[in-house]
Amino acid sequence: MKLLPFDFERLDLDNVLLTNIAGEAILLTSKEFEILCNEDYDWLPELSVNELAAKHFIANDDSLDLSINLLANKLRSRKDYLSGFTSLHMVVLTLRCNCMCSYCHASSKGGISDHAYDMDEFTARNTVNMIFKSPAPVIKIEFQGGEPTLNFDILKVIVLYAEELNTTACKELSFVICTNLLSLSDEQLDFLHKHKVDISTSCDGTKSMHDYCRKSLVSDSAYESFINNLEKCRNIYGRDNGPSALLTVTRNNLGRLREIIDHYRFLGFNNMFIRALNPYGYALDNKNNLDYSVDEFVKAYKDALAYIIDLNIKGIFFVESYAALLLQRILTPFSTGFVDLQSPSGAGILGCIYNFNGEVYPADEGRMLAARGDKTFLMGNVNNNSYEDIFHGKLIQKLVKNSCVECMPGCSYCAYKNYCGSDPIRYYVECNDIVGKRYSSGFCKKNKAIIKELLHYLIKKDSATMKVFWSWINRKPLEVCDDNK
Repeated sequence: MKLLPFDFERLDLDNVLLTNIAGEAILLTSKEFEILCNEDYDWLPELSVNELAAKHFIANDDSLDLSINLLANKLRSRKDYLSGFTSLHMVVLTLRCNCMCSYCHASSKGGISDHAYDMDEFTARNTVNMIFKSPAPVIKIEFQGGEPTLNFDILKVIVLYAEELNTTACKELSFVICTNLLSLSDEQLDFLHKHKVDISTSCDGTKSMHDYCRKSLVSDSAYESFINNLEKCRNIYGRDNGPSALLTVTRNNLGRLREIIDHYRFLGFNNMFIRALNPYGYALDNKNNLDYSVDEFVKAYKDALAYIIDLNIKGIFFVESYAALLLQRILTPFSTGFVDLQSPSGAGILGCIYNFNGEVYPADEGRMLAARGDKTFLMGNVNNNSYEDIFHGKLIQKLVKNSCVECMPGCSYCAYKNYCGSDPIRYYVECNDIVGKRYSSGFCKKNKAIIKELLHYLIKKDSATMKVFWSWINRKPLEVCDDNK
């Protein structure tokens, strides 16, 4: 019997978590862990030996090559996002916005009628040309702002031109617009629906919570405008295919996540992405009024997660989308499309963003820094540079070389590294270094705490909770998953 490589962490005096390169996890008692390390396999319970072998922590001499090949296949699946290269292409149509959010990460600029920060048609077409040079078979174009509906004519140009190019490129092409839903005309909505543009929006909770940070410049209440246009979207798209929503957590709503979950359900949503406040844009300027510690966020998140799990067990299908992403990484060997949960970082590889002026950045956070005058992460410009200049340049090579958690200080021996990822831009903001410092990184501390909480649920092996988690991964209610068995 051979012992295969693994990482571990002592959860307490009695339990040790083991993980391997394929992301397989197992919990042993401290005594079992000592026996394993001494390779005294005869002293281990038969169930533990079988599980250790099944998950490739140990292997018989005659099956060693097979175990190594299986590990390699699982690792290859986990890194599959690298083979397609850049699939997600975010396009900033304008920095203008009809809402003034106190935590705006994008640092929206200009008045509603100030077109100085709009993308023009020349840049838009060059952007689409650049997008279609990606070797990825799957292409998603995501419209951002400011508020992208304020430059809707250019959105139409991009959609129609992309569809035209795709008649010969034959990509799996999709679109999504990230909008606050403050103003959306029937004509705009008809175009979006006709061209299958998905809608993503934001909701910070009840009317008072939503309006607290999001100040409408076109109506008395951002919430009321949001609700009116939400229903308009659902009437066109159908209730099951209508907008999805993201929650930004500030100090104002941190302690009221259960109330927000109930309100999301009241509004007809069956999922929620709980996003912590990030250190970009106006969130930095208003930090004293909005911010909280990582520990405070994790405590509130754990409580919200427990509440959502309980709702599902009671028969109410509702997904916490960030947990679902992490569970897919923990329970399956397949990669996820989330930039922050990749090694090397998905910045520039999995996704990138095109600013209104044609500048290209590896991630939205790089564009956010540029809006504050720091263009450290500028990759090039679609109007001046070639695809090779931008996507094979020195910046993206530097990001790749310095964002592989398998060889990064503080990550290489971490038991959670296969579920987490690297965020070099966030590290740069935190300590002016793209490699970062794990012992002080808020990104690391938050992710590790949430992953650890999910693993605690998995280790308990409660059948009801496991069914809930698999329903989230499959994005289907429990009864549907049961029917498909």
